[in-house]
Amino acid sequence: MDDSEKDFNLKVVLVSFKQCLTDKGEVLLDHYIAGWKGLVRFLNSLGAVFSFISKDVVAKLQIMERLRSSPQSEHYASLQSMVAYEVSNKLVDMDHRSHPRHPHSGCRTVLRLHRALHWLQLFLDGLRTSSEDARTSTLCSEAYNATLANYHSWIVRQAVTVAFCALPSRKVFLEAMNMESTEQAVEMLGEALPFIEHVYDISQKLYAEHSLLDLP
Repeated sequence: MDDSEKDFNLKVVLVSFKQCLTDKGEVLLDHYIAGWKGLVRFLNSLGAVFSFISKDVVAKLQIMERLRSSPQSEHYASLQSMVAYEVSNKLVDMDHRSHPRHPHSGCRTVLRLHRALHWLQLFLDGLRTSSEDARTSTLCSEAYNATLANYHSWIVRQAVTVAFCALPSRKVFLEAMNMESTEQAVEMLGEALPFIEHVYDISQKLYAEHSLLDLP
């Protein structure tokens, strides 16, 4: 475990997702990216088992950071401004072709993060509400089957299901959150998850309104 992982605790994620939302319900992308970086550090601290998720997430975060530092950065300040800009300028692949013309559009990139966030939200809530002897492999598989599995091939689903069998115990997961105690970790999850869920729900509604939930 490197120093950055030792410094991580769940409060970092909580603060980022809190700051993500403006009073008007806008999702600020800088804080969204920061929140995800915290979640990646958490996943990486648990070993290689989550690499299939974290590597893809890191690649998507890098795309978003490039957009945030591009000449068009003002359009990528919030999720809402990004969707409005890309849809009105036809920068989004609305048709289901095998080779998207805009594979690195912000809308497509955030959609992949959005789906992964739903999986992690459900899994963390499962950790929060489960008993001490609950099997994390079962909790993770149930969350995965309800979310990301719908977008993965059969081969990937099988490989992921096998990988989940090697997950550490619930206690190890809670300790990786680097709170003072596992009880405090559970309490902090109770505070953090509503913010993550709120960000997810706003994003889901926005994408649905623009028919973007099934971008190729």
